[in-house]
Amino acid sequence: MTTAAPASTALSTADRLARALADPSTVWPGGRPDGGRSWPQSLAGGASGIALLHIERARTGHGDWDTAHTWMVAALHGDISAAANANLYFGAPALAFITHRAASSSSRYLRVLERLDTATLTVTRNRLAAAHQRINRAERPPMEEFDLIQGLSGLGAYHLSRHPHHEITQDVLAYLVRLTEPLPAPDTLPPWWMDVAPTGIPHADYPGGHGNFGLAHGIGSTLSVLSKALLHGLTVPGMADAVERICAWTDHWRQSDETAPWWPGQITMQQTTDNQVHSRLRPRPSWCYGVSGTARAQQLAGLALGDPARVQDAENAVLATLRDPLQLAKLPEIGLCHGMAGLLHAAWRMATETDSPEITAELPRLANHLITALNRSDHEPELLDGAAGAALALHTLGTGSASAPAWDTFLALA
Repeated sequence: MTTAAPASTALSTADRLARALADPSTVWPGGRPDGGRSWPQSLAGGASGIALLHIERARTGHGDWDTAHTWMVAALHGDISAAANANLYFGAPALAFITHRAASSSSRYLRVLERLDTATLTVTRNRLAAAHQRINRAERPPMEEFDLIQGLSGLGAYHLSRHPHHEITQDVLAYLVRLTEPLPAPDTLPPWWMDVAPTGIPHADYPGGHGNFGLAHGIGSTLSVLSKALLHGLTVPGMADAVERICAWTDHWRQSDETAPWWPGQITMQQTTDNQVHSRLRPRPSWCYGVSGTARAQQLAGLALGDPARVQDAENAVLATLRDPLQLAKLPEIGLCHGMAGLLHAAWRMATETDSPEITAELPRLANHLITALNRSDHEPELLDGAAGAALALHTLGTGSASAPAWDTFLALA
């Protein structure tokens, strides 16, 4: 791909990938997989994630609604979970998320959306009740309480996109504010510090738990959701203070200099004692834990707080990464979560937010690396780590837009 025509090449590659993902019977010749993130109602690995690709293409006039409908039927097949394990990436909330995008361009999904919305409201209220009870007990949060993939930051991202002025949205934002308020504990750890390993369970390598910066499982998604709410003009008490508390913590642990800052993906109790993060612990520039996600959250926070220096630091971090072959080499995968597609889309989102010509100029080269990797071999079809996610990132770069409601809400990038 040349710098003269990045959009057309990106779009043609996305078209090719989407055509290969058009028919569930050819994507999964032996039938739909059943289990874990491959369940139809899983946004990460199931039919609902591939449906999101085709919904976005249909919305922008680059695909047809029949294909999108076929995948939505596949995603809605079987019993839909609205139990305690339901979240933005699984069950009724995940299906509500994709149906909201489809219904915003087609009235035929409104009744389905209403039922999914009702179930998602119930899930959210139950999760909020449990979270407030935990805070009342002055206990540290489990990962699944507040993170993006399993928890209330993810549910908050959905409600903020679906109905920003609904009571449930206010309630989730109020909880996220409360999450940042100090617990009555005799230490200086932040209130979102978890007594578990990054896997979400205790581990001997994390005797004091860990603090998580990432967008997938850490405070980065909370920072993003609260910042977006401020930018929407919502006025939940204490919201700006909550953003500033999170920023104070991330500022303390920001590494390197102003031209190429980075943030840890996580820190341990020992690192807080030593007040040091070694450079070898710098995470690769992925969305889930690396600069693809953490810099976007910082940019949003800077915009929400009216802090141009923070915005510039965030953009410098991404720009330095895009220009560093050693950092790019750490992302050989294609996906949104762990790979090049996540960095490409986060950088595109940041560039379009503030009309940054420097970041924009670096995108064709990264897109070319992604296309080369996609041409090299077959890949899993899924959204989070596979071809569907890469196609969405290239489609967005090719069309130059991601209309509201934004498909990348599930990544806390919009």
